[in-house]
Amino acid sequence: MATELQDFLEVIQQVDTFEGFQEATVGLRDLLNITHVVYHWVNSVGERFGAGTYSSDWVDRYLEKDYLRMDPVLFGCFQRFTPVNWKQLDWSSKAAKAFFRDALDHGVGNQGYTIPLRGPNGQFALLNLNHNATDDQWERFISRYERDLMIVAHEFNKKALSFDAPGEVQSGPALSPRETAAITLIARGLSRGQAAAEMGISEHTLRVYIESARHKLGAMNTTHAVARALSLGLIIV
Repeated sequence: MATELQDFLEVIQQVDTFEGFQEATVGLRDLLNITHVVYHWVNSVGERFGAGTYSSDWVDRYLEKDYLRMDPVLFGCFQRFTPVNWKQLDWSSKAAKAFFRDALDHGVGNQGYTIPLRGPNGQFALLNLNHNATDDQWERFISRYERDLMIVAHEFNKKALSFDAPGEVQSGPALSPRETAAITLIARGLSRGQAAAEMGISEHTLRVYIESARHKLGAMNTTHAVARALSLGLIIV
């Protein structure tokens, strides 16, 4: 993997947009021949950003169920400084077991490995890898690649920290037409009920679109998502 890894590190070093992060996660997934790679980052002012290969159905489901409040991986890794095999985390609670079953049903994979990362101003990030494998196969994978993955993770984080530098302006993420419509209607002052009626969908479905857009925009709430979408020129009111 040495030559391929070096080539991949050069790819990460050339990333200059959020979309570039997305392409890099796909590239790492294919290089490692695993099911999923996801990079999740919280910057110095608490804005969240995610790039990865999880299906849009799982991302929407994660937001709809508000799993961020109880995700065993997130909470299990927040206080850690070393990589974690998901088998080492606490999955004993009823909520954690339900979360894991839901993740399996959405194709996340039965194995996971997370590298927690930090920045000098409170930044926090996770590089997640997932696959379908036996415990022995996954342990062999970790043993083979753990040193390389630490290098890759820190290159991801180095680039993310450069995005967080004062005065840096990055191009915004691509919202789907439905996400754009939902955020635009809310920005125009419509209630969720009015916006849902305007789009011909239920309020529940509208919430999914809004939360998906908020996630892509790294926004802390709907108001913040509207502000970011406006400032990035993604919507016009």
